[in-house]
Amino acid sequence: MSRKVKIGTRGSKLALWQAYHVEDLLNSAGIASEIIIIDTKGDQVLDVSISKIGSKGVFTQELEDQLVDGRIDIAVHSAKDMQSTLGDNFEIIAFTEREKENDILLSKQGKIDLRDSAKPIILGTSSTRRVATLKHFYPHVKTVDIRGNLQTRIRKMEDGLCDALLLAYAGVHRMGYDSMIAAELDLEEFTPAVGQGSVAIEAAKSLDSTLREQIIQACNHQETEFRLKAERAYLRVLEGGCSIPVFALATLENESLTLRGGIISLDGQNRIYLEVKGNQNQAENLGEELARLVFAAGGKDILEEIKKKSQ
Repeated sequence: MSRKVKIGTRGSKLALWQAYHVEDLLNSAGIASEIIIIDTKGDQVLDVSISKIGSKGVFTQELEDQLVDGRIDIAVHSAKDMQSTLGDNFEIIAFTEREKENDILLSKQGKIDLRDSAKPIILGTSSTRRVATLKHFYPHVKTVDIRGNLQTRIRKMEDGLCDALLLAYAGVHRMGYDSMIAAELDLEEFTPAVGQGSVAIEAAKSLDSTLREQIIQACNHQETEFRLKAERAYLRVLEGGCSIPVFALATLENESLTLRGGIISLDGQNRIYLEVKGNQNQAENLGEELARLVFAAGGKDILEEIKKKSQ
């Protein structure tokens, strides 16, 4: 291929790791590329929680603008940051192989057991899902809202804002902070955000079809794609964004896909957690089916209550 693929990314260390990872995948397939750093609203506004800025495209809008006018060919995102509906002009063309999906506690205080209510602890997180989950399972744990990239959050923790950070394993591992992991949290209790652990590659639908196919061949991990299609279909029906504590995790074994997920009220009192199973080729149908079941089990009421409070 004669020209370089232009990869758009945010400028944080973690975002750059993702962009370099995609660059490596492309290079391994003989496709030359270059990385273009773009500032987003989510990077600029650090003193307000994501849910208050507005969940739709807070980390993606500026990248999509450059996809449309051709300044970049693809945009690289954490899959969990992608809104459930991309609109008519865009599509996710590839998902990279998924990292371990768990949430973890990051701290310099050694091992932490959330069940130990005798030991007061303050956790830093900006996720409504994580806060609500803590209120449900560990109501004795206090939280403080914390924003910024991973390095900024660690600095705030070291300055005494909190005892530990509640984060995704993937980002912590990619940044080389494994030695500070104080606990790995259970996937049934802390079921992750949709897409957690994978990198999504977004393109404009106007991208050259030959180039599109070459990028897919180089970067897409089929098993991860099946799993994330199910999770994202679930999210799409629920219309869940960063401010809605919905969660889902699909697992795949011998072409059989299991999707577990639900929703939790902001106060943690009401948590719905269900599962569906089927063939991997029915991934999106399974996501939609789970959403219908969650709605019928009371999820619709929880969702309406949350939306009412956020107005």
